[in-house]
Amino acid sequence: MKQRTATTGVRQAFLCAPLCPLWLRISLALSLLLAVSSSVACGKADHSNASAATKPESPAAAPAPPEAVRPDTAPLPQIDAKRAFQYTREVTAFGPRYMGNENHKKLERYILDHLKGDQVEDDSFIADTVEGKFPVRNIIAKYPGTKDGIIVIVGHYDTNYPLRDTGFVGANDGGSSTAILLEYAHHLRGNKRDGYSVWLVWSDGEEAVRQWSATDSLYGTRHLAEKWDKDGTLKKIKALMVMDMIGDADLDVQRDTNSTPWLLDLIYAAAQRGGYQSHFYAFQGAMEDDHLPFVKRGVPCADIIDIDYGYNDVFHHTPQDTIDKLSPKSLEIVGNTTLETIRLLDHR
Repeated sequence: MKQRTATTGVRQAFLCAPLCPLWLRISLALSLLLAVSSSVACGKADHSNASAATKPESPAAAPAPPEAVRPDTAPLPQIDAKRAFQYTREVTAFGPRYMGNENHKKLERYILDHLKGDQVEDDSFIADTVEGKFPVRNIIAKYPGTKDGIIVIVGHYDTNYPLRDTGFVGANDGGSSTAILLEYAHHLRGNKRDGYSVWLVWSDGEEAVRQWSATDSLYGTRHLAEKWDKDGTLKKIKALMVMDMIGDADLDVQRDTNSTPWLLDLIYAAAQRGGYQSHFYAFQGAMEDDHLPFVKRGVPCADIIDIDYGYNDVFHHTPQDTIDKLSPKSLEIVGNTTLETIRLLDHR
């Protein structure tokens, strides 16, 4: 716009020239010629000075392009889904496995038989409940790593006590969590792992003995969290993940609002890497499960649970919780995602 305004001004000056005397016309012409010459000269000088002002004293190196993020090419971990499903079938075949009954004791021996040669510890005590005193036994298998810290995976193995006389066998609710931990043990035993130590906890007394409440539930993990708080173990835990009801053939893992957000996000990233993200976090809500005693003490926790078991949760805590409602594919999805999450935690 500046150039257009200046050009119009020059034309207006020449329009009055025929009306002026000769000497004045010559004088005006000379003045105009001097003004144009001066303007061109100044323009060149200004351009030259501007160039000199902005020109660096020495050539600067071109900025390096941003380094591209390298794709994660590590192999995806794979559980043996058929073996995990067979474990689930065998666990369910014991029948009702509530605290204190003979089937519960048989399952304890079954778990320990599969952990022979591993580093195993017990956390046993007597729980004083509204239905009397019950023996409770948390079984802990430890797999050491090279990094300073612990990743804990918890899954309960007891079945619902109030349903003890209904034929409830807990294929999903108690069976699938027991089995998936046995499968994890296959992947963890052997050489010292290059990462954090991983502890598997078969927790006992997760179910209420009368009606779910803060004092009538989570007997095993409430005791274990208190014990680990006193001996300093909690401070070493980098993450704790709970497996519960993860065998549902129509798998849809809920995003638990009582869990630690960054750990939930890491689990989702692991699911995405395996192509399983459609089975995670379609809906969210607050879960009360074995992670709560640790959440209350500041441990990063995630509850991996499909609480919507059957249409409108029709199979949950009913005798219809049987092996035919489960799928090896669901165990594969949760198992592979959890192992990948462990790998991501190792490199976090």
